[in-house]
Amino acid sequence: MRKAVVKEWYGGTCEAVEEYIQRFNQIIDENVDKQKADEIFSLKPKAIIVPHAGWMYSGFTANFAYRIASNTKPKRVVVIGPSHRVPFRGISATLEDKYETPCGFLPIDREFTKELIEKFDVQNLEMVHQEHSTEVQMPFIYHYFGEIPVVELVYGDYAPEKLKDIIEYAIEDNSLVVISSDLSHYYDLKTANALDYNCLEAVQNLDLMPLNKCEACGKIGISAMIIAAKELGLTPFIVDYRTSADVSGDETQVVGYMSAIFI
Repeated sequence: MRKAVVKEWYGGTCEAVEEYIQRFNQIIDENVDKQKADEIFSLKPKAIIVPHAGWMYSGFTANFAYRIASNTKPKRVVVIGPSHRVPFRGISATLEDKYETPCGFLPIDREFTKELIEKFDVQNLEMVHQEHSTEVQMPFIYHYFGEIPVVELVYGDYAPEKLKDIIEYAIEDNSLVVISSDLSHYYDLKTANALDYNCLEAVQNLDLMPLNKCEACGKIGISAMIIAAKELGLTPFIVDYRTSADVSGDETQVVGYMSAIFI
């Protein structure tokens, strides 16, 4: 079993997870025009980009994309995130049998994972899977999709051109792909907004050039998703952008968060 290691990041209990999501959705329902909301929540993404900080700060932004994605019926959810704790070359998939979340277990799609290991240069390095960038996505997935099979991929030093092949293979087999990334870290609000604009521009225009001035911990994943979207003919939409200052009020050292969908 892939045990949860950062439960406190999303409340720790099933009750806390559900309260978070209920509050996030209440904010959406109270602030988005109903006709517009009906249009937004009828979209059917093939992939999403979501942040991975504590839910107090980035949960609203992530939830917005997951709520839209819940309109789809994928075969599995493939979660791809950067390694923060263990530096390594390449990309790894867990071969545990299930994934722990506060509300229940998600089955890990071991057969599809083995396909990725055989067809691509995917490794199985279980020590890198004590990783928050992927874990904080799992309670959202359980809430919106129930006991759907999941695949967890964690990358270190890895070429976006290789990762895009995995993304395309997953999407073509009716997987929902989740790319996990936060944006700039610990700049003042004005500087963070300027840096993060480059990330948003890159995604919105499917243009790798602005990523040269984008500081995102999951930039490899974002780059790969942009390449895959262009090759698959997917259309991107930025769903939400904000910073930690929206919650903390501290504008001196902020972290940026974006969510986007690809249809």
